[in-house]
Amino acid sequence: MLSKSTVSACIPVSDVQRARKFYESTLGLKVKQETPGGTMFECGNASTLFVYPSGGAGTNKATTATWNVSDIHAAVADLKSKGVSFEEYDMPGLKTEDGIATTGNAKAAWFKDTEGNILGIVQM
Repeated sequence: MLSKSTVSACIPVSDVQRARKFYESTLGLKVKQETPGGTMFECGNASTLFVYPSGGAGTNKATTATWNVSDIHAAVADLKSKGVSFEEYDMPGLKTEDGIATTGNAKAAWFKDTEGNILGIVQM
């Protein structure tokens, strides 16, 4: 049943309005629905991202949500032009150069939202 259902990322935030501004203005996502419980944004292929108020915002040490892109270099450049800073990693099996890591045929980059959540983009 779930294998044929769409899935949505749910991201905890400490300040919904600040997060909304980041996701809407910086990342360019369109608000699909706003409720007292949070804000839902439209993403590609009927996927959504929901931000909601939580005391656990920014506490996850792993990637919270990832977008698949066709050109990671263009996506990184676009986001950098909007003030997004990319994480740099140098650990066994993963090293970024100018914010982008290459692993096999995939390339990935990570950045944080205004709440400290780690977000990623990947080019397969």
